Amino acid sequence: MALTPTAGVPMGTRSGDLDPGVSAYLFRSEGMNLEQFYEMVTTHSGLLGVSDSSADVRDLLAQESSDIRAAEAIALFCYQVRKWIGAYAAVLGGLDTLVFSGGIGENAALIRSRICAGLGFLGIELDATRNNAQAPVITRAGSAVTVRVIRTDEEMQIARAVTTLLADTKESTR
Repeated sequence: MALTPTAGVPMGTRSGDLDPGVSAYLFRSEGMNLEQFYEMVTTHSGLLGVSDSSADVRDLLAQESSDIRAAEAIALFCYQVRKWIGAYAAVLGGLDTLVFSGGIGENAALIRSRICAGLGFLGIELDATRNNAQAPVITRAGSAVTVRVIRTDEEMQIARAVTTLLADTKESTR
Protein backbone atom coordinates (compact mmCIF):
# COMPACT_ATOMS: atom_id res chain seq x y z
CA MET A 1 0.00 0.00 0.00
CA ALA A 2 1.05 3.56 -0.53
CA LEU A 3 -0.93 6.78 0.03
CA THR A 4 -4.13 4.73 -0.18
CA PRO A 5 -4.86 0.99 0.08
CA THR A 6 -5.62 0.86 -3.65
CA ALA A 7 -1.90 0.96 -4.53
CA GLY A 8 0.35 -2.09 -4.64
CA VAL A 9 -0.89 -5.65 -5.09
CA PRO A 10 -4.51 -6.12 -6.20
CA MET A 11 -6.61 -7.19 -3.22
CA GLY A 12 -10.10 -8.54 -2.77
CA THR A 13 -11.86 -5.40 -4.00
CA ARG A 14 -9.02 -2.91 -4.53
CA SER A 15 -7.38 -2.44 -7.91
CA GLY A 16 -3.72 -2.38 -7.03
CA ASP A 17 -1.42 -0.19 -9.09
CA LEU A 18 -2.99 1.38 -12.17
CA ASP A 19 -1.62 3.31 -15.09
CA PRO A 20 -2.50 6.96 -14.33
CA GLY A 21 -4.05 7.23 -17.78
CA VAL A 22 -6.82 4.80 -16.80
CA SER A 23 -8.72 7.48 -14.92
CA ALA A 24 -8.68 9.92 -17.84
CA TYR A 25 -9.68 7.14 -20.24
CA LEU A 26 -12.65 6.12 -18.06
CA PHE A 27 -13.70 9.73 -17.52
CA ARG A 28 -13.81 10.27 -21.30
CA SER A 29 -15.06 6.89 -22.56
CA GLU A 30 -17.49 5.98 -19.76
CA GLY A 31 -18.42 9.44 -18.50
CA MET A 32 -17.22 8.37 -15.06
CA ASN A 33 -16.76 11.06 -12.44
CA LEU A 34 -14.16 11.10 -9.67
CA GLU A 35 -16.47 9.57 -7.04
CA GLN A 36 -17.47 6.73 -9.38
CA PHE A 37 -13.83 6.05 -10.25
CA TYR A 38 -12.84 5.98 -6.57
CA GLU A 39 -15.73 3.63 -5.78
CA MET A 40 -14.68 1.35 -8.64
CA VAL A 41 -11.01 1.08 -7.65
CA THR A 42 -11.74 0.61 -3.93
CA THR A 43 -14.79 -1.66 -3.86
CA HIS A 44 -15.37 -3.23 -7.29
CA SER A 45 -11.87 -4.05 -8.55
CA GLY A 46 -9.12 -6.48 -7.58
CA LEU A 47 -10.10 -10.15 -7.34
CA LEU A 48 -13.80 -9.24 -7.42
CA GLY A 49 -13.44 -7.08 -10.51
CA VAL A 50 -11.42 -9.63 -12.47
CA SER A 51 -13.49 -12.64 -11.45
CA ASP A 52 -16.87 -10.88 -11.49
CA SER A 53 -17.93 -13.34 -8.78
CA SER A 54 -15.99 -13.06 -5.51
CA ALA A 55 -13.27 -11.22 -3.62
CA ASP A 56 -12.57 -14.33 -1.53
CA VAL A 57 -9.61 -16.48 -2.58
CA ARG A 58 -11.29 -19.58 -1.14
CA ASP A 59 -14.26 -19.12 -3.47
CA LEU A 60 -12.02 -18.40 -6.45
CA LEU A 61 -9.86 -21.47 -5.85
CA ALA A 62 -13.00 -23.61 -5.65
CA GLN A 63 -14.27 -22.14 -8.95
CA GLU A 64 -11.06 -21.83 -10.96
CA SER A 65 -11.33 -25.17 -12.78
CA SER A 66 -14.77 -24.26 -14.16
CA ASP A 67 -14.60 -20.44 -14.30
CA ILE A 68 -11.92 -18.80 -16.43
CA ARG A 69 -12.42 -15.43 -14.71
CA ALA A 70 -11.82 -16.97 -11.27
CA ALA A 71 -8.67 -18.63 -12.66
CA GLU A 72 -7.52 -15.32 -14.16
CA ALA A 73 -8.08 -13.49 -10.84
CA ILE A 74 -5.96 -16.05 -8.97
CA ALA A 75 -3.26 -15.99 -11.67
CA LEU A 76 -3.16 -12.17 -11.63
CA PHE A 77 -2.87 -12.09 -7.85
CA CYS A 78 0.00 -14.62 -7.80
CA TYR A 79 1.77 -12.81 -10.64
CA GLN A 80 1.52 -9.44 -8.92
CA VAL A 81 2.73 -10.75 -5.55
CA ARG A 82 5.64 -12.54 -7.25
CA LYS A 83 6.48 -9.32 -9.13
CA TRP A 84 6.51 -7.26 -5.91
CA ILE A 85 8.67 -9.84 -4.12
CA GLY A 86 11.12 -9.75 -7.04
CA ALA A 87 11.17 -5.95 -7.01
CA TYR A 88 11.82 -5.76 -3.28
CA ALA A 89 14.48 -8.47 -3.52
CA ALA A 90 16.22 -6.38 -6.18
CA VAL A 91 16.11 -3.26 -4.02
CA LEU A 92 17.32 -5.18 -0.96
CA GLY A 93 20.04 -7.05 -2.84
CA GLY A 94 18.43 -10.43 -2.18
CA LEU A 95 16.39 -12.12 0.53
CA ASP A 96 17.14 -14.01 3.73
CA THR A 97 13.52 -14.68 4.68
CA LEU A 98 10.15 -14.40 2.98
CA VAL A 99 7.12 -14.27 5.27
CA PHE A 100 3.54 -15.14 4.38
CA SER A 101 0.92 -13.84 6.82
CA GLY A 102 -2.66 -12.63 6.87
CA GLY A 103 -5.63 -14.60 5.62
CA ILE A 104 -4.27 -15.73 2.26
CA GLY A 105 -0.66 -16.08 3.36
CA GLU A 106 -1.55 -18.11 6.43
CA ASN A 107 -4.20 -20.36 4.93
CA ALA A 108 -3.72 -20.83 1.18
CA ALA A 109 -0.93 -23.36 0.57
CA LEU A 110 -1.75 -23.47 -3.15
CA ILE A 111 -1.35 -19.70 -3.47
CA ARG A 112 1.97 -19.77 -1.57
CA SER A 113 3.15 -22.55 -3.86
CA ARG A 114 2.18 -20.68 -7.02
CA ILE A 115 3.84 -17.48 -5.85
CA CYS A 116 7.07 -19.22 -4.87
CA ALA A 117 7.18 -21.38 -8.03
CA GLY A 118 8.57 -18.40 -9.94
CA LEU A 119 11.11 -17.40 -7.30
CA GLY A 120 13.66 -20.21 -7.49
CA PHE A 121 16.23 -17.76 -8.87
CA LEU A 122 16.20 -16.06 -5.46
CA GLY A 123 17.04 -19.33 -3.70
CA ILE A 124 13.51 -20.24 -2.64
CA GLU A 125 12.83 -23.98 -2.61
CA LEU A 126 9.48 -24.92 -1.07
CA ASP A 127 8.89 -28.23 0.63
CA ALA A 128 5.41 -29.25 -0.59
CA THR A 129 4.71 -31.40 2.48
CA ARG A 130 5.59 -28.60 4.89
CA ASN A 131 3.66 -26.06 2.84
CA ASN A 132 0.52 -28.21 2.72
CA ALA A 133 0.80 -28.86 6.47
CA GLN A 134 0.92 -25.10 7.17
CA ALA A 135 4.26 -25.59 8.94
CA PRO A 136 5.96 -22.47 10.36
CA VAL A 137 8.86 -22.97 7.90
CA ILE A 138 7.83 -24.23 4.47
CA THR A 139 11.16 -24.35 2.63
CA ARG A 140 13.35 -27.39 2.06
CA ALA A 141 16.24 -27.95 4.41
CA GLY A 142 19.24 -26.08 3.03
CA SER A 143 17.20 -23.61 0.98
CA ALA A 144 19.12 -20.34 0.56
CA VAL A 145 16.02 -18.38 1.59
CA THR A 146 13.76 -19.35 4.48
CA VAL A 147 10.05 -19.04 3.78
CA ARG A 148 7.90 -18.73 6.88
CA VAL A 149 4.18 -18.75 7.59
CA ILE A 150 3.52 -16.48 10.56
CA ARG A 151 0.10 -16.18 12.11
CA THR A 152 -1.17 -12.66 12.61
CA ASP A 153 -4.00 -11.14 14.55
CA GLU A 154 -4.42 -7.84 12.73
CA GLU A 155 -7.51 -6.84 14.68
CA MET A 156 -5.69 -7.28 18.00
CA GLN A 157 -2.71 -5.24 16.76
CA ILE A 158 -5.05 -2.44 15.68
CA ALA A 159 -6.86 -2.56 19.04
CA ARG A 160 -3.53 -2.35 20.90
CA ALA A 161 -2.37 0.58 18.79
CA VAL A 162 -5.63 2.45 19.33
CA THR A 163 -5.53 1.75 23.09
CA THR A 164 -1.97 3.08 23.27
CA LEU A 165 -2.87 6.14 21.21
CA LEU A 166 -5.90 6.88 23.35
CA ALA A 167 -3.88 6.45 26.56
CA ASP A 168 -1.16 8.77 25.22
CA THR A 169 -3.80 11.32 24.18
CA LYS A 170 -5.47 11.14 27.59
CA GLU A 171 -2.11 11.63 29.34
CA SER A 172 -1.16 14.62 27.17
CA THR A 173 -4.45 16.40 27.89
CA ARG A 174 -3.99 16.26 31.67
